[in-house]
Amino acid sequence: MKNNKLGISLFPLLTAAAVLTLSACSNGFNKYISNGIDATPQKSTANTDWPMHGNNRYEQRFSELTDINAKNISELGLAWYIDLPENRGQEATPLIINGVMYTTSAWNHVHALNAKTGEILWQYDPKVPKKQGIKGCCDSVTRGLAYDKGRVIQATLDGRLIALDAKSGIPLWETRTFKNTLNYTITGAPRVARGKVYIGNGGAEYGVRGYISAYDINSGKLVWRFYTVPSSKNLDSGVEPEALMAKTWSAQGSDLEKGGTVWDSIVYDPDTNSIIFGVGNGSPWNPNIRSPGGGDNLFLSSIVSVNADTGNYNWHYQTTPGEAWDYTATQPIVLADMEFDGTMRKVAIQAPKNGFLYILDRINGKLLSAKPFVDVTWASHVDMTTGRPVVNPEAEYWKTGKPALVMPSWMGGHNWHPMAFNPNNNVIYIPTQTSAFPYLAEDEQTPSKLAVNLGVDTKAANLPDDPKVIQAVKDATSGALLARDLRTGKDLWKVGYPGVWNGGVLATAGEIIFQGSATGYVNAYRADNGERLWRFNAQTGVVAPPVTYKIDGEQYIAVNAGWGGIMPLMTGELTKDAAQQYPRNISRLLVFKLGASAKLPVDDRVALQMAPVTTQIDKDAAHKGFETYDRYCVVCHGGGGVGGGVVPDLRFSGITQSEEAWASVVLGGILESRGMVSFKSELDAGDAENIRQFILDRIRYAHEVGDTSRPYR
Repeated sequence: MKNNKLGISLFPLLTAAAVLTLSACSNGFNKYISNGIDATPQKSTANTDWPMHGNNRYEQRFSELTDINAKNISELGLAWYIDLPENRGQEATPLIINGVMYTTSAWNHVHALNAKTGEILWQYDPKVPKKQGIKGCCDSVTRGLAYDKGRVIQATLDGRLIALDAKSGIPLWETRTFKNTLNYTITGAPRVARGKVYIGNGGAEYGVRGYISAYDINSGKLVWRFYTVPSSKNLDSGVEPEALMAKTWSAQGSDLEKGGTVWDSIVYDPDTNSIIFGVGNGSPWNPNIRSPGGGDNLFLSSIVSVNADTGNYNWHYQTTPGEAWDYTATQPIVLADMEFDGTMRKVAIQAPKNGFLYILDRINGKLLSAKPFVDVTWASHVDMTTGRPVVNPEAEYWKTGKPALVMPSWMGGHNWHPMAFNPNNNVIYIPTQTSAFPYLAEDEQTPSKLAVNLGVDTKAANLPDDPKVIQAVKDATSGALLARDLRTGKDLWKVGYPGVWNGGVLATAGEIIFQGSATGYVNAYRADNGERLWRFNAQTGVVAPPVTYKIDGEQYIAVNAGWGGIMPLMTGELTKDAAQQYPRNISRLLVFKLGASAKLPVDDRVALQMAPVTTQIDKDAAHKGFETYDRYCVVCHGGGGVGGGVVPDLRFSGITQSEEAWASVVLGGILESRGMVSFKSELDAGDAENIRQFILDRIRYAHEVGDTSRPYR
């Protein structure tokens, strides 16, 4: 293992730095194209649905509704709410079909509700085993459902695709999309078109091989599967352009599969009868371990188009050749019609993690535009002749052997949170993040099935305990909602907010932009200048995207609320101010309309007090424990041992006081039913005790600096 020369902990800094850190188509763009098999909105002017993940086929998250507008937004109030089970991250987009709302919450609970009153019509629990959580990088979240002709389709964290009867919630069929012995998960929403259900999966850091699959909507039978990277172990066959992929990879340097999972964005393009999807990062991040001889490593960090009926390859565009910084291209893809050089083009638009906003011709994949939307240091620009980024040599940490402070960080200039696009004026609204991370290559890495495999050194001799250092890093953070005119490429306005992990976006013809806030609000902004016109205290972080619909002449706004996902899990030491303010997840579905006046319960959380350490701390063991914690525990329990408010903060746990009790959890697995699996296959008693000593040392430090209180979860 290469020695870290920085003298500070990179993973707490990683979490800190992450925190710091078209002429519109004319008539058809806001219509729903059914192709004879898909849900269409009601024709009645009194009722307007939200029938698909992005509202329409083009996933623009734009509504023509104007009842709620700048003149009356101050009258918007809470109409009704329901509490959701499982206080974990809530990221789903509700669907509204014929007056019924269908949504899903953490651990894949499905809810059917009267969209006007909130009356529960039915609920369905697929009973996902909590131990599945160890295979997920980013909480037990789900981003939504699909609907087709009286069927609700869900994809579960443990890899099942389930069709439910929309009237009763009774399962119609169920199929497995991957073997449950493998380290896959599903958090993305399925899509439906052409009599098929399309779904991908996650798990790249855990050593799996990415693919996207199509299943028959009536039976759940697999129709086709497209692999995004070559196999290391000759796994199941499927559609895979081997000749195109193989020449971009060198000899395999790891026992792991290569990653490249399709964990979020999947869009059906009715104009070309194609599926356009984004591909994620490589496994590990470090190219020296993943592909020692170099290469572009297709289809990592690529936008890919395949035939919707057969899965056959159409075209691809790789946003980050040879991906090395976790720059996934799985962020939402928006379809539109725009004029370029006097010619109308059918385009696909994406703002992926790497910080450039791309516009592609979706007929042939030709790059039309690539401009940064946040601060970018890993590349100077994208060469429009070759379509390739011009990479900064100092950012190539795997070549230099030196730490490289790179922007954006692995959290990305934009993550999964959906952006919105107004097709009437070609303005796009992006939830952006300015962030940085010091990458440093490891010479080698032992593959793990219980921890992420990065090939990047996140350990050092000391934690960044200097409050001045912590504050300096925090002061450099920024997040913003950005409005950009795609006709001119110019930014119209940018509204900054605390932290970087904020919600998805909804745009309306009422000239209002809705977005949630990680610090606990639902906000409404003027579309033309970004002025905040309204806000609602949700009592918890809101990261899911809002939707809107209309019933009996009244327009509603709905959003799933609940702090969660990767950011609060890994928030750690450098974001404890936010944790102090909104550490508790309160999972709810919130629905608003004009003139409503319902109230949320009083926020009566109480403070937890951290008990002092009463035993002698073994400093050498604590240092070893930090290295092990940093590899195995930080993903759930937070950088520097500081929890982010979703999974319990270990420093407040009574089991830290007992070596035997601690071992019974870490090695014995007595809390497996709650998601804390046994690590005895990769850790021994000494490792477990070292981690405990590290947590005790973090308790000591918390008392030293007077940070010993947290509001109760």
